[in-house]
Amino acid sequence: MGSSNPVTDTERQRVRELHAAGKGRNEIATELGRSGRTISEIAKNLGLSFSRAAEVRQATEIRQADLAARRAALAQRLQDVAERELEKVNAPHKYFDWGGKEHDYDERWQDEPTPSDKRALLGVVATAIDRSLKLSPAEQDTEGLAAVDAWLKGMMPSAE
Repeated sequence: MGSSNPVTDTERQRVRELHAAGKGRNEIATELGRSGRTISEIAKNLGLSFSRAAEVRQATEIRQADLAARRAALAQRLQDVAERELEKVNAPHKYFDWGGKEHDYDERWQDEPTPSDKRALLGVVATAIDRSLKLSPAEQDTEGLAAVDAWLKGMMPSAE
């Protein structure tokens, strides 16, 4: 049995144009007044596909690369915070007091922060470094580790 409504070359060309414009199978079928199955057959014969798996995979890879770059940039910023705060540990430190009966402001400088303030600064440093390493882990230096291990073994008294 033959088809009662054969597909024309004009329709084939229109399917190609609409597909290139990013239209989906059902949109093309509606516009041309054909069934989705007919449009799929035309597309198949023209070497076209409505599968978006490749596009989705590529978009996902691009998104993952963008996120990796953002994580690396954030890790760098956290490393900068750690270095900046570490510099404050042994630097002169300003202490101030605001209040009292007269609501006055007093300030004084010390050669370096108090032990509790140093501990707080080092806590910030440790947290920033920890988060930085979680976002962008350090590369393993197996040769360097082996050299340190050999050095340590050389420093230990022999068991002879």
